[in-house]
Amino acid sequence: MAKNKGPIKGSGGKHRKALTGKGPTPKAEDRVYHKAYRAKKANERKTLADPRMAARRRAARFSSDSDDLVIGRNAVLEALRVGVPSSQLYVATRIEHDDRTREIIRLAGIQGVNLLEADRLEMNRIARSSNHQGMVLKAQPYQYSSLQELVDRAEKKSQAMQEADSPTARILATPLFIALDGVTDPHNLGAVIRSSAAFGANGIILPERRSASVTAAAWKVSAGAAAHMPVARVVNLTKAIEGLKERGYYSIGLDGDGDKLVGGTGFETDPLVVVLGSEGKGLSRLVREACDSIASIPISSTVESLNASVAAGISLYAVAMARRTAPQKQ
Repeated sequence: MAKNKGPIKGSGGKHRKALTGKGPTPKAEDRVYHKAYRAKKANERKTLADPRMAARRRAARFSSDSDDLVIGRNAVLEALRVGVPSSQLYVATRIEHDDRTREIIRLAGIQGVNLLEADRLEMNRIARSSNHQGMVLKAQPYQYSSLQELVDRAEKKSQAMQEADSPTARILATPLFIALDGVTDPHNLGAVIRSSAAFGANGIILPERRSASVTAAAWKVSAGAAAHMPVARVVNLTKAIEGLKERGYYSIGLDGDGDKLVGGTGFETDPLVVVLGSEGKGLSRLVREACDSIASIPISSTVESLNASVAAGISLYAVAMARRTAPQKQ
């Protein structure tokens, strides 16, 4: 007989965790040992091997707005002729070849562009349209420079030309940039790049927001000049102009009601930034206030304003003539 019949020591909660439930039972298809799991994996492999699903996955890579696609036979041919940097050329399976397609394939081979065949479904998804004529070209993203790189390159080139024996070379060595404020049409940008290259400008300055980018369309209009005309993108155009002022640059803004004529502001022979606004709104208030002078182009009263690219060409010509006719410094 036990001497003490008091309470007996129990577990005291020591094994309470062992009594905790393990949650709901997993579905049959999620249990690795179940036949439903093996059936699910087999179905996934079958789906991955489906050519149509593979086409959809490849086409999904082009869903980003940043992708630069050139669509249609004429557009693709023009892009390859001017040397738009491209990575891939998609050609529809069983396409009916003509002189354009043969020339496209030949140029793509010369330029080292990857040639890929795609069925109708994939082509439609890549082009986001059925009006692609069996040809889609994927252009490479443009490599922008920083403003610091533009300035350093321009000053190095200026120093080298100043040491040349030719007086004309020394005059034209003065750095010159074009800044665009609110120009959103890539065709205008391409034309500005072409004019800037023709008149020896050192680079283009663009704001990151509310501005055209160097797309395939801009590259084509530039007629290949974008290959050797550096373009910089800045967060704030006003601050960029003010930063250039600290390095000895002057800025001329173009506007219809300017108090001076372009080419006659007195700043043309100095390191210069020519600032152009959009055709409709013109220069923004802060950019206008940052400019050292506001100049205009004399035009007929029957025309309200000039296209930005036309205004750029006239302004660059005026600056070049002012520099050529300026008295030479001894």
